[in-house]
Amino acid sequence: MSNQQTRPGKDLELKIHDGIVGVIIVLSILLGMYVHFYWFWLAGATGLIMVSSSFTGFCPVHFVLGKIMSPKE
Repeated sequence: MSNQQTRPGKDLELKIHDGIVGVIIVLSILLGMYVHFYWFWLAGATGLIMVSSSFTGFCPVHFVLGKIMSPKE
């Protein structure tokens, strides 16, 4: 089975996506621990978006990256 069949999109785009989402989660947890506990809501919202995107197929970060990194025609 080829890589394109198991993972949609380009590998670089997926790596950037995972990096952005990971930074959002880690940053919100650190801010929640050291600044104010309301920052934990950002990590929770990010997690909910990740879960909903597994059912709907829509992720805002992936959508924006697709628009930015689309090949020039």
